[in-house]
Amino acid sequence: MIVGSVSRLWRFPVKSMAGERLDESECTTRGLIGDRAYALIDAETGKVVSAKSVRLFPDLLNCRASFVEQPRAEGEAPPVRIDLPNGRSVTSDSGDAERVLSSFFGREVRLAQAAPKDFTIDQYHPDVEDADPAGRRDIVVEQKLGSAFFDEAGMPSPVPAGSFFDLFPLTVLTTSTIERLSELCPGSSFDERRFRMNVIVRTHGDGFAENDWVGRELALGDLRVSVALPDPRCVMTTLAQHDLPKDTDVLRTLVRHNRIQVGDAGLLPCAGVYAVVTGIGAIRVGDSVSLS
Repeated sequence: MIVGSVSRLWRFPVKSMAGERLDESECTTRGLIGDRAYALIDAETGKVVSAKSVRLFPDLLNCRASFVEQPRAEGEAPPVRIDLPNGRSVTSDSGDAERVLSSFFGREVRLAQAAPKDFTIDQYHPDVEDADPAGRRDIVVEQKLGSAFFDEAGMPSPVPAGSFFDLFPLTVLTTSTIERLSELCPGSSFDERRFRMNVIVRTHGDGFAENDWVGRELALGDLRVSVALPDPRCVMTTLAQHDLPKDTDVLRTLVRHNRIQVGDAGLLPCAGVYAVVTGIGAIRVGDSVSLS
């Protein structure tokens, strides 16, 4: 059953920095080639730097990362260029990259291509009622991610050790979800950049279409994926970035209108879905998307 077409593709070379729009990409079981290939590590804590650490790294989303050449499925990722909001740029292979980045953030950081075994971030839970099943509000907590999350839970990991993905290698969001959110809260901007998804699917139905895709298979052009879980949303969707203002109503709208059960984690505000790649291939803007 054809459910839409690929509207846009996004790759994020450095975790939590602004990414690149693509016309096409190869995709392996590790996701889009080059996605989340790098991340910053806080030298003091050893934790992976995330925009979810709002108080320590408030300008992270305003940094823009792009590859200096196209990455390939095999071999090491090519260098990245990082454009800082203060107008300065630096490439990852330059001798002063970490000094420039540390000076900008006011904390010593290093640029890494592999996550620590104990992949942990500091995550801020905003003061939004019912956004967190545990009731945490206006508090920072340590959160394990990637393979460390699944190791702690005693579950097989869908992402390899050392990757910087939060939980799964691919994310998908529909335009019908974006349009529905905009109808529910017309005073807020539900720009797709807030959700940092890999694949935006243009759909023609109403409402949160991808909620019904969980447990099913999608064909995205030549690519085959299995939809694993709804994608729970957090403070990231509310943060200011470039021309988008800070807006906690983005998360409140999801809490009110699309809070759904996610595994054993409880009721969580969701937008989009997580997926695992079951058949590698190319994906292009304009490709048809079918559900089985």
